[in-house]
Formats: sequence, C-alpha cells, structure tokens
Amino acid sequence: MLYPLTFEPILKKIIWGGSDICPFKGITPVQEGIGESWELSHVEDNYSVVANGDLKGKSLDELIKTYGTQLMGKSVTERFGTTFPLLIKFIDARDNLSIQVHPDDKLAKKRHNSFGKTEMWYVVKAAEGATLYSGFSQQIDANEYVERVENNTIMEVLQKYDVKPGDVFFLPAGRVHAIGSGCFIAEIQQTSNITYRIYDYNRKDANGNGRELHTELAKDAIDYTLYPDYRTAYTPEENEKVELVSCPYFTTNLLEINQPMKRDISDLDSLVVYTCMAGELMLKDDKGNTIPVRQGQTVLIPADTKGITLEPTGEVRLMETYIK
Repeated sequence: MLYPLTFEPILKKIIWGGSDICPFKGITPVQEGIGESWELSHVEDNYSVVANGDLKGKSLDELIKTYGTQLMGKSVTERFGTTFPLLIKFIDARDNLSIQVHPDDKLAKKRHNSFGKTEMWYVVKAAEGATLYSGFSQQIDANEYVERVENNTIMEVLQKYDVKPGDVFFLPAGRVHAIGSGCFIAEIQQTSNITYRIYDYNRKDANGNGRELHTELAKDAIDYTLYPDYRTAYTPEENEKVELVSCPYFTTNLLEINQPMKRDISDLDSLVVYTCMAGELMLKDDKGNTIPVRQGQTVLIPADTKGITLEPTGEVRLMETYIK
C-alpha cells in the first residue's frame, strides 16, 4: 500500500550557492556553497530516493514503474507516460544567476526530444536589497535582442524586481528571467533540464574563459510579448486554500494554516506534492498513515489517496501542487 513519501534531498554544490539550504532543512553538518536542493526529481541521473517507510531506498523511477497510475493518477500517466512531470527545488543564490530562457514543449521536443520548461518561483526568504529579473521592461524584437547581447546592453531592457518573502513569479516557457543575489526560492517546474543562457555579466572562470551563451538558440525560444507586470498577484488568507498558479503543467496553492485543515483530493486523479516552507505539522491520510513534516521537507501524496488532514504545530506555510 502506498503512503505519503518523503525523499532524500539531492544537494547541488554550485559556484553561486549560499549557506542557507542546510540550516533551512535541518541538515548537519552545514555545507557551504549549496545552490540547490532537488527535493523531488525524475531528471535522468538525478532520481529522488525514498527516505521513509517500507519503500525507503527505492528510486522515484522504480516507484513509477511499479505503481504507475496508483502513484501518479490515470490522467497524469496518459499525458506524461513513465515520466514524473514535476521537478521541485529550493534555490539559494549568493551571487546573481545568469539571464536565461527555457524552450516550450514544441521547441524542446524538436531540438532535444524533451519536455519544455514552464516554472514558478515562491520567494521563501530575501536578503535586504535582493532582486530578480522577469520579462522585458520595453518592447524589443529578436534582432534587437541579438544586438543587445552582443553589445552588453541586454540588462537595460529586462524588468527588475525588488523581492520580499511571499512574492510569486510565474515563468511560462519563453520568459526571460534570472534569480538575483540574496534570493532563497522554492521552485516548481516541468521535468526538464534544458536552459538557454542569454547573458552572464561577462564573468570569467579561473582560466579567463566566459561561460557559453546560447544566443541563437534562445532567440527563437523567447516570448517577446511585453506585459505590464510579471509578478503574480494573490491575496493571502489564513486557513484557506489560495491559488497561486494554474497552468497545463501544474496547479499550485498556498496554505497558511494555524489550525487543522482537511483536503479532499479524491477527484483530482493526480499525485499531490506538499512543500513545507515554514513550521511543522502532522500529515494524516485516509489510509491511516501519519507522518511528521517540517520546514524544508517535500512530501509526495500518491494519486490513490482520497483525503489528507494537515495538523499544524503553530504557524505553518505549505505549497500544494498537483496536475489538473
């Protein structure tokens, strides 16, 4: 019988990584330079491994092959086959990340035989003065984009945001974006590892070499549409489900609770993922399973689960994600 599953984090040491991920997740000893913690991954060579219960030690890939629709849901399996459709991460940026864009499904399939990458960010913590980039600040076209990359003026036409905890940014494939120094972010994305690097601030490595840019690949992947605001607006509401993002690839709700909450998930026909960004709670399902969940943990609820009860200790903040 399947039960709520937790996984071993896959910690990524990266040159721009900070020092917040280990303390946030309660991992000792603290490791410096951890830029990302992949919480739930079905990216090749980075399969998540179960950390709790009878299935401890099994990979997410093994679970999909063994349990299929029981784990993922019938409609999800019909769409994504034996690929788990989500990649969940925490990101801690001590330095500015490169300006990037991701291709959509059509372009990614054609070029890389892969899914595209639509994603979202939830700002968990932000240092004073922390910023990020999402979208354009003025209308440009593909030719101007190439010129601006070549003459180092691309930053002048990107929309820059000062960020604070709780800010949400939805990043459909094609949207130019970058995480800035001092941002600690929870990221939900399609299972894809395809990134086109647009600009890297002319940084050089120890040998004096700049990082590879994908100017031409990115040119055709970028959505040049100008929007008035790229931040996702929502109104927080205690002890209620607040929808943050709903798109073909995932629906994500924010749950800020200080009292028990029941979630009826019987009609979703989808796996459900809870990502705990603050506090601790007990999670109970309709099969009689109970597991403790704390800040920094991600829990996968199998699709054959009908209902969940969340029992917080004090104030708790969770993201709830599923596929519609």
